[in-house]
Amino acid sequence: MNTRSEVTQSIRRFILKNVEEHSADIAAFTAEIFRVSRQSVSRHLRNLVAQGLITATGKTKSRRYYLVTLVEESFSLMVTPEFEESVVWHQRLLPHLDGIAPNVLTICDYGFTEMLNNVIDHSESERVNINLIRNADKVMMNIRDFGVGIFNKIQSELNLNDPRHALLELSKGKLTTDPRLHTGERIFFTSRMFDNFHIISGSIGFTQEYKEDGWLFDDIGREHIEGTIVSMDIRTDAEHTIQEIFDRFASGEDDYSFNKTHVVIKLSRYEGENLISRSQAKRILSRVDLFREVSLDFQDIDTIGPSFADEIFRVFPNQHPEILFIPVNTSPQVQRAIQRVRQNSSNTK
Repeated sequence: MNTRSEVTQSIRRFILKNVEEHSADIAAFTAEIFRVSRQSVSRHLRNLVAQGLITATGKTKSRRYYLVTLVEESFSLMVTPEFEESVVWHQRLLPHLDGIAPNVLTICDYGFTEMLNNVIDHSESERVNINLIRNADKVMMNIRDFGVGIFNKIQSELNLNDPRHALLELSKGKLTTDPRLHTGERIFFTSRMFDNFHIISGSIGFTQEYKEDGWLFDDIGREHIEGTIVSMDIRTDAEHTIQEIFDRFASGEDDYSFNKTHVVIKLSRYEGENLISRSQAKRILSRVDLFREVSLDFQDIDTIGPSFADEIFRVFPNQHPEILFIPVNTSPQVQRAIQRVRQNSSNTK
């Protein structure tokens, strides 16, 4: 049975998590969820206002509540040969994160230093803009360079036909344009540690959202921007650890190497395309032989063609029987296409 103190903390944590989306009805919303009176919730709101964690505007029925920005630090640095990401973290960001839970602080340290190191090693940018925002609910970090752009860099180095193909390859992991210095794991893992992770470069972007049952992916079109913007945020009460994310993509108890990947099929589809050809399938299957387990995510894909399905679920697996392919988020039509190919494959053995 929860103590009064635990209930109080749960209610106040709930308010902080939801006040941005329910600024006008947070009292009613909280009262309904916890089955307490509006008057009781109002006391919690007054307490949070007094603590300086939220602010209120308006009166009575028109009152709205908002999170208070506790820290906002923005600065620009020149990227020189002496530039060290760890020094920037310890001197400019860490002092503003006092009181953050150790697991969240470790994730912020990893994500920030890895993304800033990308700027140093790959962007060819002369300067970088850094922004840190902290409120009672989240830590948000933004890194903006003015270099060649991450998708253009990958497209050029790997001789790809389209920057969206660069996005697809980046999302798989184990991709680097300089294998002497990097393993290609930093963006893959960083994007999976934060609640929200965004990369915007040129005219395309990539959004990844952490969920308890997996990750949501989206790609977006934008006006062309110079360089690359990386944005990431995490709730201050997040419970997952950096090691849990590493372990999730290891192949087993006795093998801690990065051997699992998650391939988002819709990232392979250029504008206006239907997924019907073997060449499209081969685009998806590029470099998956680096992994032992491949999750193929068909979110937002309604149908696939017979040749496309045959290449992914018969031809390639026959050539690489050591790899386990797991289709997820399949529509009924996609599921039937996969079953048809697998059944035909079994019948010919």
